[in-house]
Amino acid sequence: MSEELILAVDGGGSKTDLALARVDGSLLSLVRGPVSSPQMLGAQGCLEMLGTLVERACLGAGLFPAPKPVAELAQISLSGLDYPAEEDTLLALAADRGWAERMLVGNDTFAVLRAGTDSGCGVAVVCGSGINCVGVAPDGRSVRFAAIGEISGEWGGGFDVGLAALGAAVRSEDGRGPKTELEEKVPAHFGLARPLDVTEAIHFERIAQERLGELAALVLEAAASDSAAAAIVDRLAAEVVAFARAALVRLELTGEPVEVLLGGGLLQARNARLLDGIEAGLSKVGPKIGARVNEAPPIAGAALLALDEIGAGESAKEQLRREIAEAVARL
Repeated sequence: MSEELILAVDGGGSKTDLALARVDGSLLSLVRGPVSSPQMLGAQGCLEMLGTLVERACLGAGLFPAPKPVAELAQISLSGLDYPAEEDTLLALAADRGWAERMLVGNDTFAVLRAGTDSGCGVAVVCGSGINCVGVAPDGRSVRFAAIGEISGEWGGGFDVGLAALGAAVRSEDGRGPKTELEEKVPAHFGLARPLDVTEAIHFERIAQERLGELAALVLEAAASDSAAAAIVDRLAAEVVAFARAALVRLELTGEPVEVLLGGGLLQARNARLLDGIEAGLSKVGPKIGARVNEAPPIAGAALLALDEIGAGESAKEQLRREIAEAVARL
């Protein structure tokens, strides 16, 4: 390693960003790749994907052949790391890759929180393909949730919203539920005529079940005029509030002025009904609690966590935050 560098990763269920930067805050390279969540690829598959991105980032930075180690510190923030044991496993496997002298591994929701704050303190709720929440108090105490789906009590990612839409459409068709626009819009999205055609196609694996997440945007759009879609959106708002309330209570921050950061595609869509429902729910948690949609790219948060760890100055952090935002906008 010819100079002090940091390597940062933000990897999720739809895309992965990897940044290589100097410790003074100057960005050398930022590359984007597909899904890298170990929950979806397994630990080894995740690391293979990241290894490809590390090579691309080194090429982009003019480092060829890539030095070993590439960086002083690597901050790897990934969705699907929901238990400390999973972090430990990935860290042990990643250590053999020679990417950095030191490596930190954590859930990507912490990167979202760091990206949207100056200090890394507060509460962040992410709702993309899945849903998760973390909180960090000013004294360093933190809370997190298992967020592994129904078995840990979660509901609210894009897949859940899409599954609820299909259920409402089927019930509308067969008479078990109220009539809804979703009866026509859900099958039309897949080029089919009836909701039951969609269920049959999924059952016989002609349509991948994971594609139900595509229906989330349709639900948000229909919520302004359709009661069934509105009910799904209201449930999502309540789930976001439940996560934030639990984090704030456990951190004893309900009486403090806290902005709950909202990240992920569903929340960044800025659906009026959804955001209004979240604001209304948070106002009951504490009089100084509000919500803010976070537009800062999570990869900036991962990079800032790395700079925090090595004790970089504020000027370096601000420079890297700015340069990463500009680079992401060009992708």
